[in-house]
Amino acid sequence: MRARIWMTAGLLLAAAGCGKAPEETGAGGEASVLAAEIVAVAAADLPADVRAAALARIPDLAITGAERKRRDGMTFYDVEGTRGDGSEVELDLIEEGGRWRVVEVQRDIAWADAPAEVRAAAAAAPDAFAPVRVIESVQADGAVIYELFAAGRPGEPASEVDWKDGRAAMRRTRNAY
Repeated sequence: MRARIWMTAGLLLAAAGCGKAPEETGAGGEASVLAAEIVAVAAADLPADVRAAALARIPDLAITGAERKRRDGMTFYDVEGTRGDGSEVELDLIEEGGRWRVVEVQRDIAWADAPAEVRAAAAAAPDAFAPVRVIESVQADGAVIYELFAAGRPGEPASEVDWKDGRAAMRRTRNAY
């Protein structure tokens, strides 16, 4: 997941040298320039309130590291670790009103393990492709986003599929976090 961040940073730097930075739709539908300050944070240096929020969501999480991101006046943490069963997971947290909230829990899965409806929605898209990497991202409201990565494009998902209440639909916007 860190590779995605570094690839994005590289693309932004390249775009800055060529003129206008790339834009993306924000959480409210508005376009925003994706310039983020990203700082690696050792597990031992993670702020206590961020650690507490992550452990409240996954009590058996062994935190291995984190990144702090600042973008558009907001602060985020990506906390990486391992569950008690050995599976790797990343929690994305956002600061709201002085408190940290887990907004999504991510893990890599095999494409065959995604729900059939999600695979069918992706296959029906005009720009359909066979994903080489799939991140399952469980949102705070219980919805799931499947981030699909194309061969040769490891930095950002080539497409995303929403899954909620038994329905799958291709996403048109990206989350702010």
